[in-house]
Amino acid sequence: MKRIGLLGGMSWESSIEYERLINEEVRRRVGGSASADLIIRSYDFAQIEALQSAGEWDLAGAILAEDAALLEQAGADMIVLCTNTMHVAAEAIEAATTIPFLHIADATAMAIRREGVTDVGLLGTRYTMEGRFYKDRIEAGGIRVTIPEDDDRDTIHRIIFDELVRGIVEPASREAALCVIDRLIAEGALGIIAGCTEIELLVRADDIPVPYFPSAAIHARAAVDFALA
Repeated sequence: MKRIGLLGGMSWESSIEYERLINEEVRRRVGGSASADLIIRSYDFAQIEALQSAGEWDLAGAILAEDAALLEQAGADMIVLCTNTMHVAAEAIEAATTIPFLHIADATAMAIRREGVTDVGLLGTRYTMEGRFYKDRIEAGGIRVTIPEDDDRDTIHRIIFDELVRGIVEPASREAALCVIDRLIAEGALGIIAGCTEIELLVRADDIPVPYFPSAAIHARAAVDFALA
């Protein structure tokens, strides 16, 4: 089994889900008491969030890249970044390491193509919804990506940072998110990407009438594919 290096804690609410999903999937495939071989670097998310808010993306990326290199030195065979938004630093991480970096958007795009879906709605932080670093990789496979209108982007961003990263899951916020999803579907979305790992704590596949692509779960399974290959 290959060793997976996790860059987590952004927030820990979602990176704990990564650990759970990866370990459960290894046990399911291998059997017995098997679990994943992991090295974890978990951040104080308040520091990363402050850099995001200040637009200090290069500095945040440099921090992640330096720690990815340390995970490699510690024996990791691959790097998994347990967050969507900070994949803005993917190139910096790849430049700092020589081991594979599993990009969450690539894993998600592959899952979308397997389902035959050609038009998806994207939910995430404002940084992910409005930036090109994520959408471009999805669209490179011929998949159209639609994002919510501005007010709806505000709603989703607020729910993520004011509630979900703090472990708060409000029924009213679930309903608000489902209304945003309904509007994306009305605009032609044939599937929905949970493009923020915390959104998977709020919206489940059974909540919506179209295929759902929970990026963290997809990413975690792809990491296990690599580890057990």
